[in-house]
Amino acid sequence: MNLVNLESVFHAYGPNPLLGEVSLGIEAGDRIGVVGRNGDGKTTLISVIAGTVKPHGGRVTHNRGLRIGFLSQRDDLDPELTVREVVLGDRAEHEWAGDQAVREILANLLGDIELPAKIGELSGGERRRTALARLLIEEHDLVILDEPTNHLDIEAIAWLAGHLSTRRSALLVVTHDRWFLDAVSTRTWEVVDGTVQRYEGGYAAYVLAKAERARIAQATEDRRQNLMRKEIAWLRRGPPARTSKPKFRIDAAQALIANEPPARNTVELVKFASARLGKTVYDLDQITLHAGGPGEGPLVLDRCTWQFGPGDRVGLIGVNGSGKSSVLRLLADAVRPDSGKIVRGKTVRLAHLSQELAELDPTRRVLETVEEIRKFIQVGKREWTASQLLERLGFRGDAQWKVIGDLSGGERRRLQLLRLLMDDPNVLLLDEPTNDLDIETLNELEDLLDAWPGTLILVSHDRYFLERVTDRCVALLGDGSLSLLPGGVDEYLQRRSSGTALTARAGSSPSGGAPSGEAPRPEPSGMSTKELREAQKELSKLERQLDKISGRETVLHAAMADAASDYAKLASLDAELKELRSQKESIEVEWMELAERLGE
Repeated sequence: MNLVNLESVFHAYGPNPLLGEVSLGIEAGDRIGVVGRNGDGKTTLISVIAGTVKPHGGRVTHNRGLRIGFLSQRDDLDPELTVREVVLGDRAEHEWAGDQAVREILANLLGDIELPAKIGELSGGERRRTALARLLIEEHDLVILDEPTNHLDIEAIAWLAGHLSTRRSALLVVTHDRWFLDAVSTRTWEVVDGTVQRYEGGYAAYVLAKAERARIAQATEDRRQNLMRKEIAWLRRGPPARTSKPKFRIDAAQALIANEPPARNTVELVKFASARLGKTVYDLDQITLHAGGPGEGPLVLDRCTWQFGPGDRVGLIGVNGSGKSSVLRLLADAVRPDSGKIVRGKTVRLAHLSQELAELDPTRRVLETVEEIRKFIQVGKREWTASQLLERLGFRGDAQWKVIGDLSGGERRRLQLLRLLMDDPNVLLLDEPTNDLDIETLNELEDLLDAWPGTLILVSHDRYFLERVTDRCVALLGDGSLSLLPGGVDEYLQRRSSGTALTARAGSSPSGGAPSGEAPRPEPSGMSTKELREAQKELSKLERQLDKISGRETVLHAAMADAASDYAKLASLDAELKELRSQKESIEVEWMELAERLGE
């Protein structure tokens, strides 16, 4: 049964139609990912489907009584309301506190936000997570999400993917996070040139199917075909789960990539990087670092010893607030450590892309600001002009002559990144470089970085991009050290879920983990490693007891509602409820005392 039908829908802004005579439908249980270049009409399409935008032509029909939950890129939250009022409405505390699904949503999206806080006091990211939590708590037949992974860390993105996969409602999601697309979608729509092309499967299946169509039709230009071959080659060499969904012949795709080399020639790149950098890039020796300056804010590193060498391609992982950006600023010499010594190689030529956009002259032209850095650059074995690189990163034709003051935030970020690359650095520090980039631009950026010889240290919540351009992962797990993750992001998530990694808030003072090569130090909490492990187990046990009591409370409230006229039964149920509350208070006190010991 179709929930929504679009018949010959037309919509345009200016002379170019974003949607031209589009006809399609969404069935109950569909899980659809929407992809396409920025500005091609993805948000317009889902807004038309949600009913918030009336198309200029055609017809949109909704099933009678259809309940739609729509997360747009801009929220309409009342700044005078509290988080509790926005997310939970008028639900009684015993109702939502006794609902495990609600508690799980609150814990994973609003764990660091106080429910009594006013909406007007929140940051943009906190408002975004609040709006998402409100939508997920409600019941819908169709959930429509526009960039839901913005402002979420890797762990929260993994949780959201798992949560959406278990919901019965249909799902329509626009995102540039390709790992997330693969995790939640079973069909893919590509919005391109006013049409909507439909594919079976998630992102991996979409890439393979699109390549298959291009191979059969022989109508795709050579440059884009080569990019796709490289993308497919990496997908087919990756975990088998990525390609479990395609429903077309895989042998055709295998023939397409038979002679395609690996995305990166690691040996050659390291050789080039060593020639440019020598043996030393960064040597950290007994570094102690606080996020807010010496002795201020959460502790990020505690007597940490580490080396970053020539040609290293490292992904830095951690929850929001764990200090990833602080580590990059330390390496960029923008902040000083509390103690310890950091040795930087004499030949290091650094480029640091931070999350803040540096000011550019708003009256200058895009191409001029790039050519003032350099007009040509050697990437791998090929020389590129500034104009060619601008085109690869989405500045095509007249866009290269735009005035900087007219650029969007995403365009400015791409321009900043390109200016950094044009300066020919041999060390790149990239802090969330994928913000506001569409999938096509991400592919181009990955291809550029594949051929770039040097040391790369990357912070990103885009799991696909992280795994694609780096060779190993290092995590900030709240224990004051840098932890190597041989198993990559999967190992990080496993360690977080098992409780062997602290949160950024609990980890503001480290609880263990001596750097490699050092003798183990006493735990700052006063507990040995064994005692700490036992305490964490006890904490988990108490949490399970609290969940069980909350579930029983829910049952009792329902029984009391059914026995409204039976006073004897009501008295009995009320007595049991009071006893449960007493047990709950006792367990909560014990939990808080134990949590304080772990956080000391």
